[in-house]
Amino acid sequence: MADFTEHDEGKPVVMGDEKVGMISRVEHGTAHVNPDAGITDKIKASLDWGEDDQDTYPLSEDRVDTITDDEVRLRHDA
Repeated sequence: MADFTEHDEGKPVVMGDEKVGMISRVEHGTAHVNPDAGITDKIKASLDWGEDDQDTYPLSEDRVDTITDDEVRLRHDA
């Protein structure tokens, strides 16, 4: 289970070899991700981010593989 804190703000969010966004803020343990402009609709759909063009999207804890000092890495099967 992911345990997001304010220290995670500003970290890139990575799936496989692709950066999908950056954590813009953490509220009540939930990370909110500002997606990179170039990510595909397929990746957005796999993360349940829908088709809306929002500024940020909540990151579901079950999608997270690891949180390091440098990045948040998502599961490949997310």
